[in-house]
Amino acid sequence: MPASSILRSVLALNDLYTYLEAIHPDLPKVAVSLGILALVAFLYRILSRSIKLLGKRNDVDEHIENTLRLILRVGTIFVTITAFFEIFDLPTSWFVGSSALIGAAIGFGSSQTINNLVAGLYVIVSRPFRVKDYVKIGDVEGQVEGISINYTDLYTPSFNLLKIPNTQVMTNRVLNCTHEGSIKYTFSLNFPHSVPMLNEEIIDICIEPAFDEFYSKHESLQLRRPEHYFETSVSFGRSFKIRIFIPRGEAKTLYTLQAELSSIIMNNWDVQRRRMSKPEQSQDRLVQGVT
Repeated sequence: MPASSILRSVLALNDLYTYLEAIHPDLPKVAVSLGILALVAFLYRILSRSIKLLGKRNDVDEHIENTLRLILRVGTIFVTITAFFEIFDLPTSWFVGSSALIGAAIGFGSSQTINNLVAGLYVIVSRPFRVKDYVKIGDVEGQVEGISINYTDLYTPSFNLLKIPNTQVMTNRVLNCTHEGSIKYTFSLNFPHSVPMLNEEIIDICIEPAFDEFYSKHESLQLRRPEHYFETSVSFGRSFKIRIFIPRGEAKTLYTLQAELSSIIMNNWDVQRRRMSKPEQSQDRLVQGVT
């Protein structure tokens, strides 16, 4: 831009300042404040979009992007307030006093919100899990769909999105079922003692055939064949742990396949139970015929 154009622009701004000051002494300050607000808003939008683009290019976790946006907002608010105090020549004691008053009001009226914000910062910094991890938080489980300063979003087995306050995340035990690029999900199946079968028979007749059928049908959706472990035996029955392996971020597939595998195993169990009960029924009928 030529020097003459810059000089004309400066003179035009000076004339505008003089004109506004003639109308009211504080009017130029108001105009400058509005200009700063517009500039700050413009810069905020540019920086916010830049954070989003950089996050996509570098595959940055969503909760890290949220943290950067939070820092940007706090910085924007601080710069705006500081500019207003400088423009209107306000004493800094007002800023300190008003900050203390606002802090006290927030502390008394929104203690739970403050605790949640602190917990959110803890979750973001400590990173017990990432977006698309499958976790169990207390008695709730699901795939992490988002981490914000207030809530953690879980996609639950009921196919709903559940928002958990970050205070619950911080105070409950967190089990991350996602590692090595897969969801390693374990669930239990119980078999009553009413059917006289050994553990090896349950495995050979009910579990292993179900694994073969299930894995051959859904091999492309799984990372490896399911596994089983004997868990415990109590008065009412015995329990086996079943473990399946689903690619990370595929919670919907997990929910569907887990239910299907359980159904195949229990169908095998029901078939075997009926077969073993038929001789007893035939013997009962024979006894009734003799009597």
